[in-house]
Amino acid sequence: MQTTRHQYIARESGAVCDEALFGDRFVRLMYHGVRENAPGLFRLLTSPRMTGILGYVNYDLPFASGGSACARFLHQLKVDLSECLLRPEELDTPRKVFERRIRYWECRPMPERAEEVVSPADARVLVGSCRDTSSLFIKDKFFSFDELLGGERLPWLNALRDGDFALFRLTPDKYHYNHTPVSGEVADIYTIDGEFNSCNPEAIVAMATPYSKNRRVVTIINTDVKGGSNVGLVAMIEVVALMIGDIVQCYSAERYLDPQPITRGMFVKKGQPKSLYRPGSSTDIVIFQKGRVSFAADLLENQARIDATSRFSQGFSIPLVETDIRVRALLASAR
Repeated sequence: MQTTRHQYIARESGAVCDEALFGDRFVRLMYHGVRENAPGLFRLLTSPRMTGILGYVNYDLPFASGGSACARFLHQLKVDLSECLLRPEELDTPRKVFERRIRYWECRPMPERAEEVVSPADARVLVGSCRDTSSLFIKDKFFSFDELLGGERLPWLNALRDGDFALFRLTPDKYHYNHTPVSGEVADIYTIDGEFNSCNPEAIVAMATPYSKNRRVVTIINTDVKGGSNVGLVAMIEVVALMIGDIVQCYSAERYLDPQPITRGMFVKKGQPKSLYRPGSSTDIVIFQKGRVSFAADLLENQARIDATSRFSQGFSIPLVETDIRVRALLASAR
């Protein structure tokens, strides 16, 4: 029988935590009822148009009861208001809450060594390998490698094949800016059209390779340049989800000042704001060339713990327990 619980590891304390799965009943109905019995309706619900409508209804309308409703919403999401740049009374719609900016330069410290790779988001993370022979080979459930990067992008497919990856699942309560995990020069950036499937664990388990089916933005960063992180080519893939209709590229070299679209040839600094997800939950995937990085030991240890219940353990031969990680925190180091 499939578990209804989903747990993760709090990185700082090592404690096992229960995840509050927002809209879990709706997602379960969609992916086990509607998807199987009414595929036409399922395609409509995961279409760009419906995602836009659901996003507006859920995020753009003001809180119905004013301040009290806003306070309840902030409490439910456990938003740390001390981190936010806006005052609490200015967060008067769910969208403003989800798109909040934080004092990341104060509350999200970053490793100082240039060769250390950092998390691109406040998220729950799994790490793995694209190699059949690796003990971390887990990609086939989450994505098809060629499809994820775009089958016609042969230079990047060839360079990154058999590499390692980290998968970051942003839950609705999280800070929704993505930050650059490495320093380097942007070699390519492109969008691949697709669907708008949910990133709830229930939906991920129900579908085969969901992340390579959703609409996504792929950024290729060459870190083997002056001032770079020296970990080879790195692909950062930002994946949309249900009720997220857009990924806004808004790189800022300093705090959130003077945001710019990401373009080829641009040098990006590790840990800086790169993009913003429109509200909801979504996923980042970072892919590294084979043999260029070693993941942080605690992430590997947490992933194999047997004292936590994970929906991602269902159907896999090894436990897959996520670790809650903060943006700009240590993810991996150059080998």
